Amino acid sequence: MDFRNIMELKYKEILENYLKDQNEQVLYQGQKFSRKTIEHKISPEEIISLHRSLIMEMEPEMPDSIVHSFDVLLEVMIGYGLAYREHQSLRNQQQELRGEIEIAANMQQTLLGTKIPSEDCLDIGAISVAAKTMSGDYYHFVKEKNRISVAIADIIGKGIPAALCMSMIKYAMDSLPENQYNPSSVLENINRVVEQNVDPTMFITMFHGMYDTDKHTFYYSSAGHEPGFYYHSSKKQFSDLSAKGLLLGIDKKTKYQQYEKYVEIGDMIVLLSDGVTECRTEQGFLEREDLVEYIQKYIHLNSQEIVNNIYKDLEKLQDFQLRDDFTLIILKRKC
Repeated sequence: MDFRNIMELKYKEILENYLKDQNEQVLYQGQKFSRKTIEHKISPEEIISLHRSLIMEMEPEMPDSIVHSFDVLLEVMIGYGLAYREHQSLRNQQQELRGEIEIAANMQQTLLGTKIPSEDCLDIGAISVAAKTMSGDYYHFVKEKNRISVAIADIIGKGIPAALCMSMIKYAMDSLPENQYNPSSVLENINRVVEQNVDPTMFITMFHGMYDTDKHTFYYSSAGHEPGFYYHSSKKQFSDLSAKGLLLGIDKKTKYQQYEKYVEIGDMIVLLSDGVTECRTEQGFLEREDLVEYIQKYIHLNSQEIVNNIYKDLEKLQDFQLRDDFTLIILKRKC
C-alpha cells in the first residue's frame, strides 16, 4: 500500500473521530498528519479534494451549496499549492546557497589569513570583522629582516565578488619579487593587475606601508584609501596620515607618491578602512574627531587591546549591526 492510500485511510480516521468527539487530541493528530504530508510533498489541493470526497461519503444528504463551496476552496488551494511549492523550492536553493557561501567564507579566511608579526621595538594590533558573511576588506603583514610591511585594502562592495577580488589581490602581492618592498612600487604593480583583471565597475582602495626597524622610519603610499592617523607621543596630539593617490584599476600607468615619517618612541600609526569612520549612529556618521577620542580612551593599553576595545564600543554604538566591513590596525613604537 503506497503512502497516498495510507494517507486517505488516516485522514478518514482523523475526520471521523473529530466529528464524533471534538477534542484537542484528535486535532493534534491532524497536525502530525500535516507534517507527514509535507514530507511526502502532498499538495494542499489534494488534501482538500480528499476532504471533499470523504465528507460527501459521510454526509450524503449534505446541501448542494456546501458541496459547491468545496469547489471554490479547491480552486483557491490550487493557486496556493503552486505558490507554496515554489516557496519550498526557493527555500531549498537558499539553504544550498547559504552552505556554499559559508564554505567560501571559510576558504576566504584561509586564503587571506595573515599573522601579526612579532618585533621587539613595535607593538602591533589588528582587527578585521566582516559586515556580512564575506568581507570586502583585506589586510596583510610581511616581515623581512629589518622591514615590516603592512597592506590594507577595501573594495567598494560586499559579498562573493568582493571576496574573489581580494583573493586576486592577495595572490598578486604574494607574486611580487622579493626585493619589491617600496610601497609606491607595490601599489603600481598591484594597480596594473587590477586594471587588467577587475571589472571597471568595482572600485578598490589600498594603503601600503613599510616600517624600517633599523631607521624607525615608516614609508607609505595610498591608492585613494581612507587616511589613517599619526599619534605624536611627545605632543600628545593626533594628525591625519594623509597620502594622495588614484584608486586601483583606473589607469594602469598611474604613479604613486611615496611618503615617509620618522617614528619616535611612543608614537603610534593608526590604519583603518572606511567601515570604521563611517559607523552610523543616531546622530549620523562617526566623525574622525570622535574616533580619536575612542583611541585616546584606551591609549594606555597595548595595541591589540586598543583595537579590540574600540571595535566593541563602535559595535555597541551601532546596536551590534555593522553596516560595513571593519578593519583597524595600530603600530606603536616601544623602544
